[in-house]
Amino acid sequence: MNEEKIVYHLNLNEAKIKRAHYALLTGDPERVSDIVSAFDPQAAEIACRREYRTFLGQMNTHPVLVVSTGIGGPSTSIAIDELAQIGIHTFIRVGTTGAIQPNVGVGDVIITSGAVRLDGASTHYAPIEYPAVSHHEVLFALIEAAQNLSIHCHVGITASSDTFYPGQERYNSYSKYVLKRFQGMTEELRKLQVLNYEMECSTVLTLCSCMGLRGGCVTGVIVNRTKEEYIETEDLKSGEINAIQVAVKAMSYLINEQK
Repeated sequence: MNEEKIVYHLNLNEAKIKRAHYALLTGDPERVSDIVSAFDPQAAEIACRREYRTFLGQMNTHPVLVVSTGIGGPSTSIAIDELAQIGIHTFIRVGTTGAIQPNVGVGDVIITSGAVRLDGASTHYAPIEYPAVSHHEVLFALIEAAQNLSIHCHVGITASSDTFYPGQERYNSYSKYVLKRFQGMTEELRKLQVLNYEMECSTVLTLCSCMGLRGGCVTGVIVNRTKEEYIETEDLKSGEINAIQVAVKAMSYLINEQK
């Protein structure tokens, strides 16, 4: 690819990203600056279009991107595809999540080994029978990072849903109604040892695997839905901070190993 060619949605090219190969992804554009400041306070914003906000920083002398994807699979798939087009080969999603197992505490992190594909975007890249699994190198780096930081982590299966309300069996929506096919789903997933709900992981893992890239996901627990549904501001902060710390340290390990 011509390094001057701009990818359409992200407004980036190889030259603008200094030929970076690593990216930390997050849904919230406002979280981008928090993530990048955890490893490079001098990092600069290099693009901002629609939901996609991009900072370029330095980690272990290597250029690293932090990019917001917006909420859900469709916008996340665009970010991964376009970043891959300009040379990114390693992705870590860092986000927040709601736990559905009673033993998972608020402020813990969940490191996803595989995901239940309740999304639609990933099926445009690989059939539903194709597994959404983390790359083993990224998975091991995330686990090692959490252990070395003494941040309590859970490793296992995540459910990724296209919707926040009915697809995660929430009844506090406007209609207060959940389609029959989702009614009772949370309890079923709990019995299948699924740890949590979120909205992007299965897209990240499926796309990375089927395109020969490295992908992983760490999320901070901001609510345990076996106990309550309301998200406290302090819980949101603790979940975000812990997930960011684990993701940044894991990325530094991957960069060092690549050297």
